[in-house]
Amino acid sequence: MALQAVPTIKICGLQSVEVIKSIVHLPIDHIGFVFAPSKRQITPEKAGELIAYLQSEAAAGLKTPLTVGVFVNPTNDELERIMAVAKLDVIQLHSKETPDFCRWVREHFQVQVFKSVSISKTSESVPTPEMVAAQLDPFKEAVDAILLDTFDPVYGGGSGKTFAWDCIPVYQEWARRSGVRLLVAGGLQPDNVDQLTSVYSPDGVDVSSGVETSGVKDIAKITAFVERVTRK
Repeated sequence: MALQAVPTIKICGLQSVEVIKSIVHLPIDHIGFVFAPSKRQITPEKAGELIAYLQSEAAAGLKTPLTVGVFVNPTNDELERIMAVAKLDVIQLHSKETPDFCRWVREHFQVQVFKSVSISKTSESVPTPEMVAAQLDPFKEAVDAILLDTFDPVYGGGSGKTFAWDCIPVYQEWARRSGVRLLVAGGLQPDNVDQLTSVYSPDGVDVSSGVETSGVKDIAKITAFVERVTRK
């Protein structure tokens, strides 16, 4: 019997080099910087400083996480400006970006692209495979991963609330058939990520507010989250 693959881990909304120094030794795959309007929004210059720190650690031989920039409907010029200051590994798009735009971002900046899909907190009806295919087939050759997140009317995502997880299998089926990774965000925390990974086996998990205390990243919660995801 094959062992279940360990999902990749993304800790999002990082703003401080002190926090990164405290978690960089953990098996975290991605660190996210939010450039969209949010209480976790970071300036390009600050993100550039944090990326430079990670690059210095990598130069010293440490395996460091890939950096992800979170955007909502960015313009070409905005991305050009930010990438000139903070050279990201992944660009995550959280709104109505088209497949053509995703493809341009991927090719122009030579980065991975994650595309967010907003899911309702309560599932009145699980989408059919045909509905998901109609929604996502245009993105097949344009993105590296689809990120399921809870719908938020203001920011698109980042609500800190879970969505209806019974929607996951139909998206996972599409992702596996299409050669695209399936990541899950939305209300994850150390106390519920075990259930998500054991029942639904996503390719990756993404957390932000679920590893915070009073709006500040909590090292103990981050450590607990990582341990829950990586333990066999």
